[in-house]
Amino acid sequence: MSFTSYKTLSQVVQSFHLSYQETNFIEPQVFTVNDYLRAELTFNLTELVVDSSEYALCENIIYPILREIWKAYKTDFMLWSHHPLGENETLTDIPDYLIAKRSPLGKIVFEQPYFIVVEAKKDNFSEGWGQCAAELVAIQQLNQIPEQTLFGIVTNAERWEFAKLQQQQLTKNQSGYQIENLNELFAAINYVFLESQKQLKTNSN
Repeated sequence: MSFTSYKTLSQVVQSFHLSYQETNFIEPQVFTVNDYLRAELTFNLTELVVDSSEYALCENIIYPILREIWKAYKTDFMLWSHHPLGENETLTDIPDYLIAKRSPLGKIVFEQPYFIVVEAKKDNFSEGWGQCAAELVAIQQLNQIPEQTLFGIVTNAERWEFAKLQQQQLTKNQSGYQIENLNELFAAINYVFLESQKQLKTNSN
């Protein structure tokens, strides 16, 4: 079944017997945003029609932000763009972005475990979260590490929302983050990267 078949969080919670709660679990971790990226993002938001499609959002805003933070973690993780996920009949589709363990075999190998999924939605956050939550369930099934905390992000490029899945507990962060507060946004995304890195290193020991 495609991730896009799930239109709301409620559908996913009911279908996979999850427990749902909302709380502010994000603990922002300072990340220094370089001036060049600030200028590029400002230029794109000012001069380009970035909200004409989800592809435009991804290309002009979302990917540059994710890539900048990923660069600080590139020895541990790979940033995958629109890579097929899921090889079972229950859940299968293509997330917009996925953060996974970097394979010792090289950058071309799509290796587990997976840690973070990111979905771009023009405006429909409800639908975006249905899709993202289904992706979190899928990567949990593929990883086969139910105690691992997995992170999901849904964004329309301006507003960024966060959730996490651990075992059967799905938790959505109550507060969202806005692109106009770039330092706060980067600190929030940096938190999920850092927490994922901690888990990767713990599992490797």
